[in-house]
Amino acid sequence: MLIALIGLVSPAIADEAQIERGKYLVNLGGCHDCHTPGYFLGKPDMAQYLGGSDVGLSLPTGVFVGRNLTPDKETGLGSWTKEQIITAFAAGKRPDGRELAPIMPWEAFAHLTDADKDAIASYLQSIPAVKHEVPGPFTPNEKPTVMTFILVPGDVYASMPKPPAVK
Repeated sequence: MLIALIGLVSPAIADEAQIERGKYLVNLGGCHDCHTPGYFLGKPDMAQYLGGSDVGLSLPTGVFVGRNLTPDKETGLGSWTKEQIITAFAAGKRPDGRELAPIMPWEAFAHLTDADKDAIASYLQSIPAVKHEVPGPFTPNEKPTVMTFILVPGDVYASMPKPPAVK
């Protein structure tokens, strides 16, 4: 009897399960850390969930701001196909051929199963669109227009002026 019922699962239920799996994986992967405004400032703006960061990360190759991952056609992934989304987060290549910043852990996502990659892309296509143009990326010679986190070696950090003591 159970075997006969398996064929009765509707595509809508299957799609919903896939989207829920994608949501689980996006949360587990911490995508919101780099792609939700306010996260790096301690107050994530969940009304703009995955709508792109407002803080840049400085690397030797420039300053990179987490992009808008929502399906907004003008400022997000809305004009990307599912395959293009998967290629970006699992192979590090945007549809325009540009490589993603080295801070994006695409090499880790490359090891996901094809079903999990598809679930993530389906989830990203299902969330509410957020219109938020993210600035950058900025080359090392450009002045970033966002607050920027910079990583420095420990000895450089140790030689920097210390902030005032908190009372």
